[in-house]
Amino acid sequence: MRSLRFRIAAILIGAIVVVVLVATTAVIFALNQPDPDRMVVPVASQIVAISAFFDENLDSASQVATQPSETGPLRPDLTDALQARLGQSGVDLPVAVHDKIEQDGQLALVEVAGRQLAVEFPNMDGPPPELWIALAYWLGLIVLGVIAVSLFMAYRVTRPFAMLENAVNSVSSDGVIPHIPEVGSGEARQTASALNRLSARLKSAVESRMRLVAAAGHDLRTPMTRMRIRVEFLPDEDRDSWIKDIDELELIADSAIRLVREEVSWGDHSPVELHKLLAETVEELQAQHYLIELGRLDGAIIDLLPSLAMRRALRNLLINAATHGKGGTVSLVANGSSVVIEIADKGPGIPQDLLMRVFEPFFRAEPGRVQTIPGAGLGLAIAKEIIERSGGQLEIRNGQSGGLVQTVTLRG
Repeated sequence: MRSLRFRIAAILIGAIVVVVLVATTAVIFALNQPDPDRMVVPVASQIVAISAFFDENLDSASQVATQPSETGPLRPDLTDALQARLGQSGVDLPVAVHDKIEQDGQLALVEVAGRQLAVEFPNMDGPPPELWIALAYWLGLIVLGVIAVSLFMAYRVTRPFAMLENAVNSVSSDGVIPHIPEVGSGEARQTASALNRLSARLKSAVESRMRLVAAAGHDLRTPMTRMRIRVEFLPDEDRDSWIKDIDELELIADSAIRLVREEVSWGDHSPVELHKLLAETVEELQAQHYLIELGRLDGAIIDLLPSLAMRRALRNLLINAATHGKGGTVSLVANGSSVVIEIADKGPGIPQDLLMRVFEPFFRAEPGRVQTIPGAGLGLAIAKEIIERSGGQLEIRNGQSGGLVQTVTLRG
């Protein structure tokens, strides 16, 4: 109920209903207010008829009581109105209108043929009950109509904003916003246009950054090659440490170039036998003396990026568990709608406050994952990029009994 659509609808409904209620209240108030000119019309007609009858039948007038009725206060407004109405009918009789005693209503006292007549005013207390029922139906129809029209108009007005929300929610893993149709109201079109320009600038900035990283990694190769040649002329006691440092620099440069390639070079998705791919990767690493064990392995064929890219991602995760985690076990569980690969290692884990940073390039956790272990710190970043491009998710958490658990979830 906090959405802009419902707020606009609520404002429209509230405003229109309030206006209708105020107008209806005014009408009811007006109907309940007695109009002297309207009230005296039937009374004047009766008096005119009685006066004409007594003029023609004087004997009947003698039978009219001479004792006046008990009355309440005088009503000058009704008296004047009745006197004027009788004058319009050509009847000039003394008349006075009083309120009744102990009940609602009025009496008109008029002298006819020397006798005083009391003529009751008709009940003019307001509209009949049937009118109230009709008024209730009328208000109900207005409220229902206002609700329907307001919801429809709010939907039409806010639909472009829903398109903006869907576009932002569909941002790809490279951070680029898909093109947003520039339709709707002026404000919605301006917002969509601004987001499209922002997306173009972001894409340009990301591509520029990737080119810069790739160029830097490539340009480092030449000075490192010269350094390696010069190291050959150093004494043996210094040569090994220099070669080790140069090897680490080359590893960082190569990893940076691979990271850029993973972000800018992608093929189409194709069916991959994931269980076979995982088993082959584990067998390959075991042959290289990595401490990796294969646990449960369900059959799973899913659409992924080229198998080479997914093999690289799984390899990075398994090597991370084998080196930093002192060995690990990998399992693949298929449950129909998704496939879950879980890699649990035997290491010290990562401090909870550092878990959010594990996918940052060149990240290292201290002291549990010491820097004496070779690596550039880009393996997890590359693996995450590949997995997300395949429509999956990579999560890392500390195990309940220690170690680190890497979980890959892919759509089945």
